[in-house]
Amino acid sequence: MDAEHKGKKRCRYPTYLSHLPDSSTVQGGAMLTMITEGILCCLTGKSAGVVVPVESSVPADSFEFVEVKPGRVLRVRHIVPERAVVEAPGEPEGSVHCKRRITVYRNGQLVIENLGDVLRAEILQCPNGGAEPCSTVELELSDYNSNATPATPEPKATPPALPGPQQPAPPPRRRRRKPKRTVMIDSHRKVSSCKGTHQDVALFFVHGVGGSLDIWGRQLDFFSRLGYEVIAPDLAGHGASSAPRIAAAYTFYALAEDLRAIFKRYARKRNILIGHSYGVSFCTFLAHEYPDQVHKVVMINGGGPTALEPSLCSIFNLPSCVLHCLSPCLSWSFLKAGFARQGAKEKQLLKEGNAFNVSSFVLRAMMSGQYWPEGDEVYHAELTVPILLVHGTHDKFVPIEEDQRMAEILLIAFLKVIDEGSHMVMMECPETVNTLLHEFFLWEPDTSSKQDPAEPAPNKTALANGTPHTPVASKPKNK
Repeated sequence: MDAEHKGKKRCRYPTYLSHLPDSSTVQGGAMLTMITEGILCCLTGKSAGVVVPVESSVPADSFEFVEVKPGRVLRVRHIVPERAVVEAPGEPEGSVHCKRRITVYRNGQLVIENLGDVLRAEILQCPNGGAEPCSTVELELSDYNSNATPATPEPKATPPALPGPQQPAPPPRRRRRKPKRTVMIDSHRKVSSCKGTHQDVALFFVHGVGGSLDIWGRQLDFFSRLGYEVIAPDLAGHGASSAPRIAAAYTFYALAEDLRAIFKRYARKRNILIGHSYGVSFCTFLAHEYPDQVHKVVMINGGGPTALEPSLCSIFNLPSCVLHCLSPCLSWSFLKAGFARQGAKEKQLLKEGNAFNVSSFVLRAMMSGQYWPEGDEVYHAELTVPILLVHGTHDKFVPIEEDQRMAEILLIAFLKVIDEGSHMVMMECPETVNTLLHEFFLWEPDTSSKQDPAEPAPNKTALANGTPHTPVASKPKNK
């Protein structure tokens, strides 16, 4: 990434100013209607769009409406398939020793020492996989100020040599780094294969900004047919969930508490969280809060492991009535940047998935509420759950470098890139995504070939192209 972005925290949504189309590309009638409603909105002080739940095209027998708080109702699609054969998870579970020391130094350096099992990244290519020796990862925090004083002083100029016998100069004294914070993790995690015939397994699907549970339609149908219990909620203000008329209802913490209530209501013994874009942050939050109940996590185009902070220079800081006028432009921009192709098929997918079908008030509140300072590199490094990272090659919102950084920080992570996909890869390439996710659900580690504890493990430093990898904070991206 470019050095100019270093020190910036991420906001999980793109800045559309660079993607706005020419006015000729938008239908004149729709644009005129939007502008007229926007002017009335500004004159009357009322919202141009009435925030109401949208109609669902899916039969209502699999939908539930859950009141997470008084007056705050979320629509949830909950499918409990009829299992012809109930199979108990009697297969042996693989035990992974999760031990690492996370040290943050005052000069902004983050050192992660993996002292337990580190699984190979190519483990999903075979039924089972082994473990690598211990390793150490050294990199710099993304929000560290590069203009800060370096930990070691600049070497002084050497004085000219004097005639006569010279005494050897003493070796330079190296200053000892002072750690600012140290976190020690030492636990054993049981990781097992999760089959659709196991009644103690539940899959949770979480969408991002502007989406709805309908974007997971192909995944919900696929895995429910395999026997999995699936749960997919609409975030507040999205889909058919209630949309409060207060901006505080759309902060990260408010939405996270909503999903906590959904998780506690439907959770089984072994739960798998699948998040897309901004939804990845909520999956990370739940995995951190409930490490014993969250068995595996899937992050689809989620971005880097840096703290969330709203962007001050964003089109979404404009008044809601102005955003309402720009709705056709924003929808066009989302189609262009969210899909690898912009044909009739993609437009239909966008319509069927209710993507980007939220009011301007909700959109603005969602963007300004993305404040989560705790979700930094250390927070992500503390996760011990196995995580699958899925990235679409043509994603214009989330650069591949950010998912690579995430894979580097996490303890057990596998990064898979889909060449034909973009930001909405689960809608563009549903068969590929479904196969990849199912493969990950069935995976379990093979720790029978661990290194003999009596043999010293070599100290291997994780490098990128032979040099220490220093990633940069994420750019604003679409969630």
